[in-house]
Amino acid sequence: MRRKVLIGLAVLLVLVVGASFGLAWWGSGEAIEPDHRHYTNPDRSNIVREVRWSGSTRTVVIGSPNDFARRLGTHRMVWDGVDATVGPALAETADTVERPIVEGPAPSVGTTVAVTGVMITDPKSTFGFDYTEVMVPTELGPAPAWRIPATGPAEDTWVIAVHGRNARRNAMVAIPAFHRLGLPVLAITYRNDEGAPPAPDGFLHYGESEYRDVEAAVRYAQGQGARRVVLYGGSMGGMIVGQFLRHSPLASTVTATVLDSPLLSMPAVTEHAAGQYGVPPPAAWLSTVLVNWRSGVDLDELDLVTHPPATRPPMLLFGAGADSQAPPRMTRDFVAAAPALNWPVTYEEFPGAEHVESWNADPPRYERAISGFVSRTVLGRP
Repeated sequence: MRRKVLIGLAVLLVLVVGASFGLAWWGSGEAIEPDHRHYTNPDRSNIVREVRWSGSTRTVVIGSPNDFARRLGTHRMVWDGVDATVGPALAETADTVERPIVEGPAPSVGTTVAVTGVMITDPKSTFGFDYTEVMVPTELGPAPAWRIPATGPAEDTWVIAVHGRNARRNAMVAIPAFHRLGLPVLAITYRNDEGAPPAPDGFLHYGESEYRDVEAAVRYAQGQGARRVVLYGGSMGGMIVGQFLRHSPLASTVTATVLDSPLLSMPAVTEHAAGQYGVPPPAAWLSTVLVNWRSGVDLDELDLVTHPPATRPPMLLFGAGADSQAPPRMTRDFVAAAPALNWPVTYEEFPGAEHVESWNADPPRYERAISGFVSRTVLGRP
């Protein structure tokens, strides 16, 4: 009898360990394996129930709405290769949401649509800005970028825009705010992006290696006449900016940073993600070990409070109050720690906004914040 119990316990232990390892391996893959399917295959589970007209105002009633269709603020609606911009929800029920069509055509009733973050086709088509597709020479090969010129007294201060994990440069909705200030913008791609060279191991490194692609972009800008740089980073792009400041010999060229829902502490991000997915602490710990083993990245090093850069230029930090990926507590803790780090931080939090959707929640406020901050810290204007 005792022997059967011991065998049973041994089998159970093997199953538990195997399940924990499998869960940890899955978690490490989710963290470091590039995945662009969100953009190439968006969730089109929303059905257009009705299109309503009231004078010149059009609204669309979406049935069976997913979480994206209910998101706060301004978003993009996509169907059959067509897209339109929809504004904040006007009315909601348990199974419908009604939103105004701000720009673009209206879909037909019965069409299945995806509601996503606002994306720009290209700077000319969306904003009317002239631009050039350029290739930035990185250590892994050429990486495409949009170069958006500007003229005026600030034309030697370039904005290098760094998007987030598995995202695209056409998520850079802040471009107009910088352009209006007369700052040239270089919206870059980096290793593992679509169209850019892959990393040697094929994995995301959360800035530990990607910062060198930002360094290549700064060198490119310098070769085109830039003397100073403003770094704009969203989500993982924020951590890439942080690692650039920490490791790059060109960090002193940065006069200011603007970060939107940045990943400021990878330990805090992984702890938050484990809690969201219900991953037990031992499996979560094992997952971080596997991330390090598979990619060589020490997530504990990627924390801008415990491992801050020596160069700490003024920062405008946008925090999303309902952020499911960059936990608001992490952002607020960083803001609280900033004075002791001698890091000048201007913080703008947008209640109810999701990850990198502060602009969506209130575009005028977002753009005013950029204009005021850059005018004061970069351009020397009141």
